[in-house]
Amino acid sequence: METYDALLASITPDAGETRTILDPATGTAVGEAPVHTLDDLEKAVAAAQAAQPAWAALGHDARAAALLKAADAVERSAEELARLLSREQGKPLNGPNARFEVGACAAWLRAAATTPLEPETVVDDGETYAELHYRPIGVVGAIGPWNWPMMITIWQIAPALRMGNAVVVKPSKMTPLSVLALAKVLNEELPEGLLTVVSGDRKVGARLAEHPAIGKVMFTGSTDAGREIIKSSANTVKRLTLELGGNDAGIVLPDADPQAIAQDLFWGAFINTGQTCAALKRLYVHDDIYDAVCEELTAVAKAMPMGIGLDENNVLGPLQNRAQYDIVAGLVEAARESGARILIGGNPDPDRPGHFYPATLVADIDNDNPLVAEEQFGPALPIIRYSTVDEAVAKANALDVGLGASVWSSNLPEARTVAARIQAGTVWINKHGAVDPRVPFGGAKQSGYGLEFGVEGLKALGVPQVING
Repeated sequence: METYDALLASITPDAGETRTILDPATGTAVGEAPVHTLDDLEKAVAAAQAAQPAWAALGHDARAAALLKAADAVERSAEELARLLSREQGKPLNGPNARFEVGACAAWLRAAATTPLEPETVVDDGETYAELHYRPIGVVGAIGPWNWPMMITIWQIAPALRMGNAVVVKPSKMTPLSVLALAKVLNEELPEGLLTVVSGDRKVGARLAEHPAIGKVMFTGSTDAGREIIKSSANTVKRLTLELGGNDAGIVLPDADPQAIAQDLFWGAFINTGQTCAALKRLYVHDDIYDAVCEELTAVAKAMPMGIGLDENNVLGPLQNRAQYDIVAGLVEAARESGARILIGGNPDPDRPGHFYPATLVADIDNDNPLVAEEQFGPALPIIRYSTVDEAVAKANALDVGLGASVWSSNLPEARTVAARIQAGTVWINKHGAVDPRVPFGGAKQSGYGLEFGVEGLKALGVPQVING
């Protein structure tokens, strides 16, 4: 285990162009990140191609054992990784934030290592015998976001490695240090060249998506960026897993208990200060309990401290970058000007350092208001009235995205009936955004395609091969 300073020093370039990464809570420098070039990408791909065959030849058991050791390495450096993540991304150490994210990295590594995937006998009728196997793809390109940079990188690379692939990672330019540090720790237990991080600009990401030696691209980010990756990958017919934008809906049925669900509603929306693809971003509440839900949510929001992530008391942090802050602030202000009611928040301190926007609840807002119709990706939740379940389901399904959704009710059978009507890849009941490494996860409509996690996630990182005879 290294100290924080030693870990940061180990990923600081000795030469070449660098970018200064600033703490979004304070504006102070966190460290220097390399600005890798197209030539650096070519070297990484070549190293991956060289390392991959021997890794594939080890077989599932040996690869799984290496991933379990990598999980142990993450846990040995957990506090140092969490501190770096907090400073670079902004999320607090406590709550469902930095320490939680690093812990999830270890959990997903172990899940990828221990999920069984056996050949499947698809026909055995005495005349025909056919088995379905999954072979390594080769080299996988992983392009990650800035909101959960470590955890989502693990979501991409852990199953890829388990299935016998090498991986080249392109992190967001906003949070490269976290991913570089995570890879440094993982590489303590992995063969040289198997996992490389290329911290470059958009040109590097575009080249990774089109590179003829990359057999699959995994991407988490905006729908617009996903469309560009689809185009870039077309000439080489790459396999893709795309987890794109959300704008998840939640429907609170009239039999729900406002006080009982308020805490989980809040964290469904405000986890990582709202900067989560599968966070609750528009809440539909029945007339009968609308005022009570607004009141209970406001009470929860008032009790949640926001501030610098390294302060052990805080559970909400800043927005990671100024561009996202401006989006949230603009949407809330437009909602206010339209006549919507601000229950709490909406009043950022202009003299406060960092990109802090207060937890904001907006009531009595029209469904076509931009704060509802557009993904705000920050700490502002619109709460929309409805009168009938049919109305709520129609509004929830009206957008062209469908990553996640949720139904809140004291009647589980009724909640499941409503959930089945919602057009989303995952519909949670009495919770929101609760991903599980054993449960497949993916989007509907323009929220992407392909599944991650569990057996289906492993299969997505392999080439299906049928042996018939």
